[in-house]
Amino acid sequence: MQTTITSVDATAEIFCTAFNALSKKEKRAVINKLFQHKEFYEDFIDISIMEQRKNEPSRSLDSYLAERKKKI
Repeated sequence: MQTTITSVDATAEIFCTAFNALSKKEKRAVINKLFQHKEFYEDFIDISIMEQRKNEPSRSLDSYLAERKKKI
């Protein structure tokens, strides 16, 4: 069975391989450089929050809006 890899996945794999080959100090420098880009930093925070909350029960938009309206 042959697995097909997209060019996006191939590029991501190359970057991950290169990143993993860096020293701890170099990795830190790369991450600091990425965090200087506001959009990347905001996306990273959003993904981190989603990961932390993935096991929380979901609720409908109507339920959220009703609760929010009570607080205002």
